[in-house]
Amino acid sequence: MPRFYTSEENVKGDLIHIDGQEARHILNVMRMKEGDKVVVFDGTGSEYMGFIKNTKPRSLVVQVVSRATPKVSVFPRITLAQAIPKKERMDNIVEKATELGVHSIIPVITERTVVVPGEAGARNKISRWKNISLAAAKQCGRTDIPEIGNVQNFYNLIDEIDGYDMVLMAHLSDNTIPLKEAISDFKAGKVMIFVGPEGDFTPDEITMAEKCQRCRFVTLGKRVMKSDTAGLYILSVLNYELSE
Repeated sequence: MPRFYTSEENVKGDLIHIDGQEARHILNVMRMKEGDKVVVFDGTGSEYMGFIKNTKPRSLVVQVVSRATPKVSVFPRITLAQAIPKKERMDNIVEKATELGVHSIIPVITERTVVVPGEAGARNKISRWKNISLAAAKQCGRTDIPEIGNVQNFYNLIDEIDGYDMVLMAHLSDNTIPLKEAISDFKAGKVMIFVGPEGDFTPDEITMAEKCQRCRFVTLGKRVMKSDTAGLYILSVLNYELSE
């Protein structure tokens, strides 16, 4: 059954109002009409089953038949702090990280980051990444949507990690431990994953991270992974090791 998104404020009792781009997609692309069954989620964990009650040229109303309440999950709330890679690779990272259950994504500028968007460019990129995350959430069956944070400088972000229960930083150095060992004593809480650019983190960035007691430096194995692979690999391992 097709799944669609609307914001929480558009849910009014047993009626859901959908307009804008999502309504155009339902009516003009999917060619759905009154009486068709749909599933709608509001991004907060709630999901609704119902049918299209009535339509207008640019909006529609869904009559709710049943509602699924969010299940309590013990899976960690994971934030991926990803150095922005070249070309459109961040698009793929956002899509796949959404499928892998990431809670939020923060695009990061490091000393060796090649792509450094200006203020207007950053706004456009974040808007696109939010749309990609929404589409991926709809496709994979998630009832929430990962938050896409503002582009941040590495040094500013590393000063803000005290609120996390575990911080993992993958980099190419002998001063690392296997990922499985790093997470062996972790059960639940908030996790931040730092993934650097193609040239890895600089010595100055590593020195700054070493001052953070919760930061654990990890190796991802014998092979050197690209920046756009490393974060997805870590998310996959955490899904396997920490899911019940």
